[in-house]
Amino acid sequence: MKIFRRLAIEAGEKIMEIYRSGDLDVEAKSDQSPVTRADKAADAVISEGLRRAFPDILLITEEQAETHAQAAERFLIVDPLDGTKEFIRRRGDFTVNIAYVEDGVPVRGVVFAPARERLFLTAPDGSAREETGPLGTEEPGPMRRIAVSTPDNDALIVVASKSHRDKATDDYISRYKVKESRSAGSSLKFCLVATGEADLYPRLGRTMEWDTAAGHAILRAAGGHVVRFEDLEPLTYGKPGYENPFFIAHAPGVRLVSP
Repeated sequence: MKIFRRLAIEAGEKIMEIYRSGDLDVEAKSDQSPVTRADKAADAVISEGLRRAFPDILLITEEQAETHAQAAERFLIVDPLDGTKEFIRRRGDFTVNIAYVEDGVPVRGVVFAPARERLFLTAPDGSAREETGPLGTEEPGPMRRIAVSTPDNDALIVVASKSHRDKATDDYISRYKVKESRSAGSSLKFCLVATGEADLYPRLGRTMEWDTAAGHAILRAAGGHVVRFEDLEPLTYGKPGYENPFFIAHAPGVRLVSP
């Protein structure tokens, strides 16, 4: 995890240099989603580092389309800048996501939100941690163990997407007894459930595995679950094209409403 952590911070530093410069160089990809100079710079840092450290493990990264047709039972999967729309809109809710998947399960992950100065990771003992000290690249700072909440089903805290929230999501959320509804961007939503700052995160929209794997790994290590919306079965990885179905991330004890 030291390598994941270091590369995430190095990529975050590149992202923040470009964020502060204002020269984002926004382009549209073939699917019309945006990509910036920061996405490409972060991808270069992470890809080079991972391929050097793990030459025998398949690397899947959002910004290298040629990797999306490859498959293996174990692989590294990266979103070098998750929440590009938040980045372009000058909001701080964007993250660097690095994960390791084995037999369909994201078992290791790092999520770094450089503008928020929050870093979450899976620890060697299988727990989830948030680093609380200065985020230097060489040695980790102080860590605190994080864990999901014990939810009150009569007063749930729900988190949903800032940029992709729609009527279908709101209709689904309305079927719960909600005390508070929060908005957040990128994989931070998984981390808010992992820390107990939220109980439930439904996503009724298109996502890719690189969007979710690192956050899923952290939530899993914190005691949470991610299930498919359609049948409430566990969300798995290594699917064709690395595309996800709709899903629900939640703390145990949330009484899920079937679709």
